[in-house]
Amino acid sequence: MQVEVTFAGQEITAVKMLQQPNHPQTTAAVPKLIAETLEAQSADIDTVSGATITTEGYKESLQAAIDENASAASAAPSASAAASQVVAGPTVTTEKGPVQVEVTFEGDEIAAVRMLQQPNHPQTTAAVPKLIAETLEAQSADIDTVSGATITTEGYKESLQAAIDAKG
Repeated sequence: MQVEVTFAGQEITAVKMLQQPNHPQTTAAVPKLIAETLEAQSADIDTVSGATITTEGYKESLQAAIDENASAASAAPSASAAASQVVAGPTVTTEKGPVQVEVTFEGDEIAAVRMLQQPNHPQTTAAVPKLIAETLEAQSADIDTVSGATITTEGYKESLQAAIDAKG
């Protein structure tokens, strides 16, 4: 289980599953978990019946993201939300499906990347965390192609570069 949490200051504005078990009960539980998180604004949410293990993993990953955000905010309180800029790249149509990224900048640094659209394919799902990690390390769209996800990587890099260019 791995979640990606989007914050506006300390407020949780979105939660996205990056990794989850391939199980019908997990698939059914995820929207409930996300809705409860947005309402509670914390990891203090109810366990979804029939998805106890999934809920526990979700809550653990969520709490880690909340703790990391709080730690980052306390380490640099003056540079928090005011210096943030979120830029969505264009939707790139690939033969596998649409690809679109959203980039959060802290000053000139790429602080986060989120997939707004991606092909519904296991290789894409596996590639996205690698693409994001490489982007954060490289601080550019000059990253390696993920083996088995060449088409998605190309669309990702095109949307990412356009978002970087749009930021100026």
